[in-house]
Amino acid sequence: MLGFIGRRGSKTDTADSTLAGFVSGYSIEVMPRTAEKVEDFRALLPGGTRVYIAHIEGTPIEDMLTTARRLSRDGFEVMPHFPARIIKDKATLEDWIKRYQGEAGIDQALVLAGGVAKPIGDFHSSMQLLESDAFEKHGFKRLHVGGHPEGNKDIDRDGSTREVDAALAWKQAYAERSGIDMAIATQFAFDAKPVTAWAERIAANGIKLPIHVGAAGPAKLQTLIKFAMACGVGPSLKVLQKRAVDVTKLMLPYEPTEVLEALSAYKASHPESLIEQVHFFPLGGIRTNAEWANRQIEAAKAA
Repeated sequence: MLGFIGRRGSKTDTADSTLAGFVSGYSIEVMPRTAEKVEDFRALLPGGTRVYIAHIEGTPIEDMLTTARRLSRDGFEVMPHFPARIIKDKATLEDWIKRYQGEAGIDQALVLAGGVAKPIGDFHSSMQLLESDAFEKHGFKRLHVGGHPEGNKDIDRDGSTREVDAALAWKQAYAERSGIDMAIATQFAFDAKPVTAWAERIAANGIKLPIHVGAAGPAKLQTLIKFAMACGVGPSLKVLQKRAVDVTKLMLPYEPTEVLEALSAYKASHPESLIEQVHFFPLGGIRTNAEWANRQIEAAKAA
């Protein structure tokens, strides 16, 4: 763990406490193939943790359901991905919704376009999935949508934020008219400043949806750079690139302490901010990520 526990009542104690408060209630993402390697999630994650299940192209729905049933049975809040571009048609969408409900008791989802360049069927955007009214029809109570604090060049090819801003405005209006609880789960970043600036900007534009800030969990630096480039992480990638040229840090595993400390301090001084909590992408492994997050929480309790 970077940093240390200071004397009771010290500034370090306060910082640790603020970070622990921000990390508490974290959510985390798994894939069916990585979930299979975890013997007991109950020994790893706090009870009631929201666990997203990433649906990667080519993953059979049966594998997704197996993971969903297991996590639900163990008492976790399960939020499967619904990537528009790998869903063939409305019948398939409704079939997935009904099976998640009937077989695992799930009533929440992350609705997104997905990373596939060419849609396999009728859908190409998360808005089309929402507009189908399938989630409302089948009684889903919570839906999360994607957010891009550093922009998304696949959507706004001119480098602006015109399309992503319009999409968020549409989703805000959908939340208001549907009555479904919604939040924004963001792409991970390595610098707090673009995230807080984006949060302020979208709030000024009338967005009221809570923000669950994406953060990469502890991992090897080379692994993070590879994933960050593949996922289109923006200018904050420079934080990793700067670290990579420092030979003394190159071989050390990255931990998200610095960025989360900055975000937690910002939230403490801006309690009205849309930023609500952290969502982890466990690029270095779910066990490594969960143990790191749990240590932050427990260390503050012991201070």
